[in-house]
Amino acid sequence: MTLLWLRLAVILYGVAALAVLPAALYNRPRWRHIAVPAAFLGAFFHFVSIAETLYAAHRALPVDTHETLSMLGLLLVVGFLILAARYRTVSFGIFLLPIAVLLAIVPAFHPGHEQIAYPLVRTGWILLHIALLLAAYAAMFLSLIASMLYLIQERRLKEKRTESQRGWLPPLETLDQIGLNSLRFGLPCMTAGLLIGSVLAIQSIGPAFFADPKVLLSIAMWIAYILMIYIRSNSGLRGRRAVYLSCFVFLVMVGVWAANSLSAVHRFKTP
Repeated sequence: MTLLWLRLAVILYGVAALAVLPAALYNRPRWRHIAVPAAFLGAFFHFVSIAETLYAAHRALPVDTHETLSMLGLLLVVGFLILAARYRTVSFGIFLLPIAVLLAIVPAFHPGHEQIAYPLVRTGWILLHIALLLAAYAAMFLSLIASMLYLIQERRLKEKRTESQRGWLPPLETLDQIGLNSLRFGLPCMTAGLLIGSVLAIQSIGPAFFADPKVLLSIAMWIAYILMIYIRSNSGLRGRRAVYLSCFVFLVMVGVWAANSLSAVHRFKTP
C-alpha cells in the first residue's frame, strides 16, 4: 500500500504541475482551484506513504537514498502550499511541482534497498536531524527561485511590459521578502540539524567525526549560509547578484549531498 499511496501522490503532483501553468502564466483562477487541491492531496498521500514505509520497516528515519529524496520532494510541495496560502501566488509551482514529481517518481516505481553504512543511535533524534537539514535545503531552493523570479520581474518592469504580461509574477517586494524569509527560516533548521548530528556522532564515533569530508563541507555550507543572509539583510542585495550568491550556496549544498559517497558516517550501502 505504501507504493500505491506514493504513486497516487506522484500522479496528483503531475496534475498540479500541469494545472499551475495556465494558473500562473495566463492568470486562469479556475486552474488554480485544481493545482492547489491536487498538490495538497498529493502531499497528504505522500506523507501517508512515508509514514507507512517507516512503520513497516520498524524504524523512525529514512536510511535509503530514495526515501530521503522523497522527503525532500514532500517538503518542496509543502513550501509551495505555504506560499500559495500566505502570498496568494502559485508562480513557484512552475518550478517546485515538477521537481517534486522527479524526486518522488523514482522511489514510487523503483524503491531502493540501501542502508546507512554506520549503525545509528537514538533514531528519533536522527529523524529530527535529517528533517531539519532537508527543510534547510528546501528553504535554500525556495530562496533561489525567488531570486530568479525577482530578476525576471525586474527585467519585465524595465521593459515596461503591460500589467497583463507580467501579472503572473508577484511584486518585487513580495519576491524579495519570500527569498529573505526562506533563508531566515532555513538557518535555524540547518544550525539545529548540524548540532544534533554532531552531538550524536561524537557520542557514537568520537572526535574523528570532524575529519569526515561531509562534515567539513557541512560546516562550510553553514558559514556560507550565514554570510548570504548577512549580505542580503545589510546590503539589500537583489537582482542578478542575489541570484549568483544563491546559486553559489546552492552548489555548496549539492556538494555536501554528493559527499555522501566519501563519508564514512553518511554513506549508504546495499545490504
